Amino acid sequence: MTGKKIRVVLVDDHALVQEGIIARLENESALEVVGAASNGAEALSLIAQVKPDVVLMDISMPVMNGFEATERLRAEQPDVRVLILTMHESREYILKLIQCGAAGYVLKDVSASELVSAIKTVYSGATYFSAGVSQSLFSQPDLTLQNDTPPQQDALTCRETEVLSLLASGSSNKEVARQLDISVRTAETHRQNIKNKLDLHTAAGLVRYAIEHNLID
Repeated sequence: MTGKKIRVVLVDDHALVQEGIIARLENESALEVVGAASNGAEALSLIAQVKPDVVLMDISMPVMNGFEATERLRAEQPDVRVLILTMHESREYILKLIQCGAAGYVLKDVSASELVSAIKTVYSGATYFSAGVSQSLFSQPDLTLQNDTPPQQDALTCRETEVLSLLASGSSNKEVARQLDISVRTAETHRQNIKNKLDLHTAAGLVRYAIEHNLID
């Protein structure tokens, strides 16, 4: 490591979780936690300022979730490595975050030593998946990324997943456009594409789908 500390930013909307994770990492000589954010939008602004090496990213957050934040971060700052740190072990989530550009996926029940190892691994340029994630990811080979007929949710882009989450939470097309800084017409197009891909053509159907896939509470 030649004396250089790995600069880490933590993104999680629960203050107690933030404090606990920082406490687990602060005594690690190879790491330096340089900031924490409570949602994806806040994280993008913070990351642009502090220039971390690795970002520990949660998934379910207000304003901007981990899907959208990871995709945008990888597009805007491709040198920053994103390590997902979450309680969600859904296969669909894992595959989606890989598609969004995450370098690794770790569950929050891992030990402090494994979390440190995961951070070092993704910083080195490799990928890292905790044991529970690997089991979920590879236990059903017929549903891997190479499958010609992936689950319906995998058909959605990260942006469409974000739009669906907002729509299911009650946002109008205009509100979606404002929150994602896109045109109303683009928001309407995303909405129609989502309906077509999922074969869901009512608001109730979209809400039910979002709840079933943990996109909203």
